[in-house]
Amino acid sequence: MESFQRQRGLRIDGVVGSSTWGTLIEAGLRLGDRLLYRAHPMLRGDDVAELQSRLCSLGFDTGRVDGIFGDATAQALAEFQRNVQLPVDGTAGKASVDELLRVSARHQTLALVTNVREAEERRSQPRTLKGRHIGIGESGGLGTVAGALNRQLAAAGARVTLLSHPDESAQAAEANLADVDVYLGLRLLPVTTGCIISYYSGYTYESEAGKLLAHKAAMHVNQVVSEASEVQGMSLSVLRETRMPAIVVEVGPIDLVVERSPQLAEALASAFASWADARLDDSTD
Repeated sequence: MESFQRQRGLRIDGVVGSSTWGTLIEAGLRLGDRLLYRAHPMLRGDDVAELQSRLCSLGFDTGRVDGIFGDATAQALAEFQRNVQLPVDGTAGKASVDELLRVSARHQTLALVTNVREAEERRSQPRTLKGRHIGIGESGGLGTVAGALNRQLAAAGARVTLLSHPDESAQAAEANLADVDVYLGLRLLPVTTGCIISYYSGYTYESEAGKLLAHKAAMHVNQVVSEASEVQGMSLSVLRETRMPAIVVEVGPIDLVVERSPQLAEALASAFASWADARLDDSTD
């Protein structure tokens, strides 16, 4: 079980919780096993991820490869269908899957269009926090840090949206609706000393912009906590479901957080500024 959790970017605890159980179910699905379309709630699974990966490799942008069949995936599939002269319905039935498998096996590009788009977006963005829209998610225990970080980012010219819903999937939906440019989730480690910083990595895709931000955050937070921060690619729900670069910062223990809240907020604000000024090909060391 721990091996499966590690491969899927889940919390490694050897326990079949709700996240692990849902991922186990998704992992049993292969492209062509079922009809894929824009449903409510959205369909999820390895079959969706394969569909997204194959479309992206052909230049049809599904957004990130996350195994969630959303609007961008439906639009990319419809564009593929239009190009190969199939009925355009945004549904992956047998004819569309067969044609996608045939074409993608012969004409795959070297890079997913998702990665190319993310790099282009980074190059076109200003190398400052001024005008950036930043979402800060905090579900309990780190309100002081979130408030102080809000003030520091606002002073640097950023627009901040605070997200405090206790459910992180709801936070992801709020961040998507607010169309924030980047998301930071704050979690308290009540008794554990140190800091864990996660960015999205799953299936055939990882967020390079999120990875860069995670390493920038680690570099600055290391000056505040007593142990070196751990950076890891994960498939946490909030990272998987947000459409923008996103990281989750877990820090503790609680007495350290209370004592050093201003310094933590300052470190994270500096990390955002450093990230905004950096390019994706910059070193993350």
